[in-house]
Amino acid sequence: MENFDTLLQQMAFIHEVDKLKYITRKTRLFNSDRHENDAEHSWHLTIMALVLAQHANEPIDILKVIKMLLVHDLVEIDAGDTFLFDAVLNHTNTEAERKAAQRIFGLLPQHQKEELIAVWEEFEAGETPEARFAKSIDRLEPILQNVSNAGGTWMEYNVPYEKVISKTQHIQKGSTVLWDFAKALIDTSLEKGILKKEAAKEA
Repeated sequence: MENFDTLLQQMAFIHEVDKLKYITRKTRLFNSDRHENDAEHSWHLTIMALVLAQHANEPIDILKVIKMLLVHDLVEIDAGDTFLFDAVLNHTNTEAERKAAQRIFGLLPQHQKEELIAVWEEFEAGETPEARFAKSIDRLEPILQNVSNAGGTWMEYNVPYEKVISKTQHIQKGSTVLWDFAKALIDTSLEKGILKKEAAKEA
């Protein structure tokens, strides 16, 4: 009976996280006009992490990285997606996201709830080698998408070169190799006019 109750809790969680497929992101799929959803984003990041793990600055537990990338956006089922380059909202952990984590992971049996909340919190804190690398992957994907779409959301929302750098340079904390690659893409985008520098402010 106890195992059946556990299974029911796990099934409730599985049913709930299906909603991640309906959370639309600002970024679009590679070479496409269609917006990516959060589930596609999370899946793509896990594939990227598997393939690019050798470029992490430090030895990492790839299974933990994969767990982080699979669960890091589940809170957006309740809290919604915040655009990385939003001019008003910060793309950081909010009280709304913490409440969402408690509700969504709280559908699971206690031991699984505690494990996944701990994984989510570790990702948000970004202080371990795994979290630093996972965050690097999370920041890299939108760069690849926007470059493939001739500017994508950078062009659509008039995001200047300086803001792209400031929001993505944290990639180097997890992988200097990936940051060097990303920075070259960003700089090339500037040279091509896909990105523009901020207008000089008048004195």
